[in-house]
Amino acid sequence: MAYGTFAKLFLERAGDERPGLLFEDETRTWAEVVLEARRRAGLLAALGPPPPGRPRHVGVLLENVPEYVFWIGAAALGGATLVGINPTRRGAELAADIRHTDCDLIVTDDAHAGLLDGLDTGVPDERVLRTGAPEYATALPGPAEPVEAGPRDRLLLLFTSGSTGAPKAVACGQGRLAAIAERSADMGITRDSVTYIAMPLFHGNALMANLAMAVHAGATVALRRRFSASGFLPDVRRYGVTYFNYVGRALAYILATPERPDDARNTLQAAFGTEASAQDMAGFAARFGCRIIEGYGSSEGAISLRKTPGTPPDALGLPQPGMEVAVLDPETGAECERARFGPDGGLLNPGEAIGELVGLNVADAFEGYYNNPEADAERVRGGRYWSGDLAYRDARGFFYFAGRGADRLRVDSENFSAAPVERILAQWSPVVMCAVYPVPDPRTGDQVMAALELRGPFDPAAFARFLAGRPDLGTKWAPRFVRVVAATPLTATGKVDKRPLRRARWEPGAAGPVWWRPGRALAYEPLTTGAADALREEFRAHGRAHVLTTL
Repeated sequence: MAYGTFAKLFLERAGDERPGLLFEDETRTWAEVVLEARRRAGLLAALGPPPPGRPRHVGVLLENVPEYVFWIGAAALGGATLVGINPTRRGAELAADIRHTDCDLIVTDDAHAGLLDGLDTGVPDERVLRTGAPEYATALPGPAEPVEAGPRDRLLLLFTSGSTGAPKAVACGQGRLAAIAERSADMGITRDSVTYIAMPLFHGNALMANLAMAVHAGATVALRRRFSASGFLPDVRRYGVTYFNYVGRALAYILATPERPDDARNTLQAAFGTEASAQDMAGFAARFGCRIIEGYGSSEGAISLRKTPGTPPDALGLPQPGMEVAVLDPETGAECERARFGPDGGLLNPGEAIGELVGLNVADAFEGYYNNPEADAERVRGGRYWSGDLAYRDARGFFYFAGRGADRLRVDSENFSAAPVERILAQWSPVVMCAVYPVPDPRTGDQVMAALELRGPFDPAAFARFLAGRPDLGTKWAPRFVRVVAATPLTATGKVDKRPLRRARWEPGAAGPVWWRPGRALAYEPLTTGAADALREEFRAHGRAHVLTTL
């Protein structure tokens, strides 16, 4: 059955007395979840008519808690748009996200409200609702009747990566989320499934690859506040989890926990995600006894690639049926050469094979970015959808991911651009000039690297103190590697040229000494030749040595 809107799909659960939501020691039936969503839709209705020309925008600044799910349902049933606010953002960048998306109210809690202190968000204090406050519970009215919604009505605004520091919030309509939800059977999600959401609900992966599909199937959702590698298997056993979604290094973090002989004694059946390395996928499947479904997609929803039988381990896969995708030269629009590989799997013709991943017949599926016509124009050109992602394609047609360009980074599944990080580093008093860019991670995605031109010698302890004292530094933004350069490379027009910096990566040598953080702590030490050798070995161990030859 095609539901047309997520609101209609969600209402199918209104009389469902089976468990819908598990959270810590709480259990709620689907009927209770829908009732709580209708009460919050009533609160929206009590605020009066939405602003002219658009639905009311509800910013949610919470961890993965039941309130988040209630407000997703409230937005669907109340004709509103939910804005997923990223709690890893800080200071002026966080305020800019909220202002850019024209939030009319913010739903948060005591743990996150402090992030808003002193910020110009454009939201009046009385419209900042704290879910744990006594007045919040008393303000919730009786359940409201659902507002009629259409498939193109905007339900979600989800922040996604961009090539500049400007905020980009991609729109997802009622119809698109409903259509995604109806693919639950493809993931093996049934009425008897228990899905596990530990990836953040402000991200499309958790909403589209888990929650929406669970609603469609009437499956039970086990919710965790935030991802914990050590808590993963205990949660699986506690809740009887059969399916979970992941992004980036999540599998790697779980695999890094101590292995036990009974790890495969669990209820897991399948996991779906993106950007895990081939080795991590194989290792996870073997250790925990479940099927890994890997794919490529984004919150924009225009291009989707899936692994099929025979897909090379490092490839993204093939497009969905009916979807035409190519790798094009962004300057000429011509199709790039097919990739040629050496005996060790390294790409032999990166200059000719790497281009931008482009959807040739999918532009209509892109619902646009909120209030950002420049970004829309960057994505849709000549009737084609330009993803902004770099890729190459082999002779058999399989696509491979090649990066996100010099100014875009993806660290632990978090997308951000270099510009806001550069703006912060430039304020460290010894800095003359700085450049921030991605370098490959041994398992998946990127790590942050900075090149610093300084007025004097590099003081690692002072640099760490500076970073620790910046409230606007995102939690993923602190550089993993720092190269101290005598002079920043520039183009003929005087702009910073990051290409030679990226090619040099973190290799010690003539480009300048490199400092790094071996662990998570803000403690920098020199990157020795031995440490660089160990890093290269990590790439080989995880089947990613080829990425060191494709820059």
